[in-house]
Formats: sequence, structure tokens, C-alpha cells
Amino acid sequence: MRIALASLLIAGSLPALADTPRYGAELQGFDYPHEVKRFNFESQGNALQMAYMDVQPEKANGRTVLLMHGKNFCAATWEGSIKALTAAGYRVVAADQVGFCKSSKPAHYQYSFQQLASNTRALLEQIGVDKVTVMGHSMGGMLATRYALLYPDQVEQLVMVNPIGLEDWKTLGVPYLSVDQWYQRELKTTAEASRNYQKNTYYAGQWRPEFDRWVDMQAGMFNGDGKQLVAWNSALTYDMVYTQPVVYEFSRLQMPVLLLIGEQDNTAIGKDAAPEALRNKLGDYKALGPATAERIPDATLVTFPDLGHSPQIQEPERFHEALLKGLVNSSQPRGSAGT
Repeated sequence: MRIALASLLIAGSLPALADTPRYGAELQGFDYPHEVKRFNFESQGNALQMAYMDVQPEKANGRTVLLMHGKNFCAATWEGSIKALTAAGYRVVAADQVGFCKSSKPAHYQYSFQQLASNTRALLEQIGVDKVTVMGHSMGGMLATRYALLYPDQVEQLVMVNPIGLEDWKTLGVPYLSVDQWYQRELKTTAEASRNYQKNTYYAGQWRPEFDRWVDMQAGMFNGDGKQLVAWNSALTYDMVYTQPVVYEFSRLQMPVLLLIGEQDNTAIGKDAAPEALRNKLGDYKALGPATAERIPDATLVTFPDLGHSPQIQEPERFHEALLKGLVNSSQPRGSAGT
């Protein structure tokens, strides 16, 4: 997710790396692991399109998993999870939300989690999907929560992978940044800054060559001709994340919830702008995971003590073993576990 990354960028612009790719504003030039389809629709006076992958299993088990990406992520970053889920018999739908990746980036749009959830529900209706397990990572966890609250009859199970929004930053004392301020920060995005942030936050200080693909995906959009539009939509969605907390509504979730938490994560929006005394208390996922599970009526917490913000990418085999176990046991009595 971009949240803490943009917060940690220094005021001066770092030079772009010479080998950073240049992608279009809708991520043209970056290949996805499966066929990309388009859902065309009207919203807020705009003709928009959502890019998505709809991947069928060889032997279907009758369940569909809807994947929701994070702020710094795309549907493509679910590549390993798509492979694991389809191999286990799940149909998988992974969409790029409006404002992100291969989907439309309107110049004027009132972003809300309700609006993005409504867009996604319309997509599912278009492709004939009713019941889903919704799985969200990072910002996608906030969106998946909102989706589950809006459409509880359609959600069989909610899965959250290191979701942000487990605390209300503005109430805790993180100062407000305007959309214009976020925009100026986003224009400074570089591959070097992205790589450093991802290493320290997504992967708990570890790095492997295969992670570079996701750095290129993100930085390439900010290195192309459409960088201003990309940065503007990113700024608008930062404002959405900061001003629309879901933490106060976890108690209203009616379906089984599976929380998968890498405890080395320290993500918090606007952390660098917070008072020093508060800064080190934000994004404490070792504490936020259990606290969140306590708020949810039917929650199972699975922790990864040594993993960061993206456990599904950092240690995919271990992560997907826990995920599939949690999905298979979704109708069984639930509790908490550590891995």
C-alpha cells in the first residue's frame, strides 16, 4: 500500500533510476498473470472501466473468492494467491479498483469505500456472481469490510490480510493533509524510495529479486507520461482512506472473519507527520491484530510473528497453507491461532 510510503518520503525529489520502466496511466505495458477483461459502466457522470481477472479452477468447489488489492498494489500482486486458490477449486475474481492500476483514473471523482464497493458489486452482477468470500489486503481490507457491511447477504466469509484502518489515525492525533499536499508528495514517487519502503515494511527487512517486479509496477506508472493523473487519483484515495475509518464498525460484521496478520508490519498513514511521542505507537500490528479480533463477533486470528505487511508475497507457501485452512474451516467453530 502507498499509505506510509508517501508519508515517509522526504520533501526533496529523489532522482528516478535510469532503469525504471515507463508505464501508461492505466498501467499499459505491464503484463498481468491472466487475461485482463474490462467492465464498462457509468458513475458520477463518467464513462469508466474496471480491469479485472476472472480465473476459473480446473475442478470447481462451488465457491468464489473476490480479491481486493491495497493502495500500493494491483490485482496482479495477487498472482500467487490466485494460483493457490484456483488449485484448491475456487473461482477467483481480482479487480483493479477505479483510480488504480489498469482501471480508469478520472480527473474528477468523489472517492468513497461505499462507491468502490458499489462499483465492484455491479461488476459481480455483470459476470453472474452472487455469493463470494471477500479477501482484502492493506487498503483492500478497509474496502472489503465496507463491502461486507453493505452486502452481508452476499458475503459468505471475510478475509483480511494486514488491513490498514485498524486504528483511526486522525482521532489518535495524526494531522490532516490536504489532497493538494498528498498530490505533491505522490509526484515525488521513485523506484528507489518504493524499494526501500517495501523492504522495511512489506518484507520485514528481507529482499528477494522477485520483489522488484512489484516495485517496477508501482514506480513505472509514476515514471510515465500520465504521472500527474496517476498522482492525482492517488491523492484523492489517500483522502478517502484518512477520512473514512471502518474500525468503529467491526462489531457489525455478521459473517465469519479470518484475520491473517504479519506482526512485523508497522504501516500507518501519515506517521511521519504525527507528533514524535505518537509516531512509534502507530501501526503496531502485534497489538492491533488481537484487538481487532476482539471487536469482531466471529473472528479467527492467524499471526505470522516474523512477517511484514505482505505475508502472501513474502512467504507464500506458509501464508497460503494458513489461508486455505481458514477457508476450508469457515463453517467450523472459530478462535485464534498463531503460525
